[in-house]
Amino acid sequence: MKILISDYRASMMPSHDYEIQVLRKGLPDAEIEVYEYSDEKRAEFYEKLQNTNALLTAFIRMDREALEHAPNLQVISINATGYDCVDLPEATKRSIGVCPVGEYCTWDVAEHTIALMLALNKNLKEYTYDIEKKHVWEYSISNIPTRILNQTLGIFGFGKIGKAVAKMARGLGMQVIAMDIADKKEEAEKLGVEMVAAEEIYERADVISNHMNLGAGNRDYFTIREFRRMKRHPIFLNMARGVSINEEDLAQALDEGILRGAGLDVLSDETPKLEGHPLVNRRNLIITPHAAFFSKEAFEDMQRISCENIVHFVKGEKENVFRLVNEV
Repeated sequence: MKILISDYRASMMPSHDYEIQVLRKGLPDAEIEVYEYSDEKRAEFYEKLQNTNALLTAFIRMDREALEHAPNLQVISINATGYDCVDLPEATKRSIGVCPVGEYCTWDVAEHTIALMLALNKNLKEYTYDIEKKHVWEYSISNIPTRILNQTLGIFGFGKIGKAVAKMARGLGMQVIAMDIADKKEEAEKLGVEMVAAEEIYERADVISNHMNLGAGNRDYFTIREFRRMKRHPIFLNMARGVSINEEDLAQALDEGILRGAGLDVLSDETPKLEGHPLVNRRNLIITPHAAFFSKEAFEDMQRISCENIVHFVKGEKENVFRLVNEV
């Protein structure tokens, strides 16, 4: 039994000791290899897949070609909640289980969302820039903040994270409206949230936050067309997937004042080239490096659950896998 722990350098854990500990506890005889991946080394990665039985990754693209180089692969454990990096039909065809971590950082991502919203609403980045870079001590700047109290938050994607954000926002005295492809009216009513169509969010929201799962219908979901429909010049937040947003259009919306600010935890590329990026070095935009999940508690849960998923799947204990997204 060989287990391969592999990802891009930026996505690798600072230490894999805890993961190896969990894996060895469940599969004491397993051979475990940690391999730093890059697209330039894909051929070398294919060689390593040849005798791999279980792969632990978050962002390596496991398409049909990659799976063809993994004849012994039984399970792909994703140490993230998304699994769009895997060709799910092809994995299912080959009886390879795909196991993302279903729940480990809901509260952390919600906290991060609210933190970005408050920081942008209170112009914290602008004040910090003026003080540290320009040595200007002046509270009165062009974008005068308004109280969060009674502002309207519009949420796209009313899943676990969207609901947690709604709870926090309601605690701050905000009105919350939400949109989801599923019928979640009953759940929303319990939280004091109104379910509406996307157009109504564009019309009413002072803050818009995206928490949608990535699907075929929401790549480039937010383009200049959608931004121009946002009537109240909102703060725009994205805690979901970077490819849900057309980044050039977002830059244009900020340049034209359509949005009063933006907070992003993701960009369209998981390993972005930041020098010269159109969204970097803006006073009213805060970008964090896909860090919303990051807390001591979430970090440990993510590592433990993703490794336990491998152990349970390999042992045939599929009922104990935290989340298995295909039938194999």
